[in-house]
Amino acid sequence: MAEYTFDIPKVVDTLNRIVEMELAGVVRYTHYSFMVFGPNRIPITSWLKSQASESLLHAQESGELITHLGEHPSLGIGQLLETHKHDIFSILEESLTHESRQMQLYQELLDLVKDKSVMFEEFARRMVAEEESHIGEVRKMMRK
Repeated sequence: MAEYTFDIPKVVDTLNRIVEMELAGVVRYTHYSFMVFGPNRIPITSWLKSQASESLLHAQESGELITHLGEHPSLGIGQLLETHKHDIFSILEESLTHESRQMQLYQELLDLVKDKSVMFEEFARRMVAEEESHIGEVRKMMRK
């Protein structure tokens, strides 16, 4: 295994929180896809399902980085709040909050590994960029 100059326990803790948050995203976006009704159901549920699939991929990538460091990925799942508000705007507001929290975790990871590992830094940068893009897309969808 390569020698890393970053704080491995902190990086693993952050990656585990990312795994948990991304797995919560899988559940959250899948649930939302069940709850969309009306004439725009098909494109919105397709987008929500793609978000769920992407969250699973991100959880898997993060878990692989944890095992790369010889550590154990969490079996936990992030906080799931059920607001019982299922209109599209409420779903988008909750999605925006979730995506913002994810971006914060990826930024935290980036701060821990920056200039210490190309592989970990590139992963963190790619994830921050993807979350920024998601936040921008959700904000566009929320415009009237």
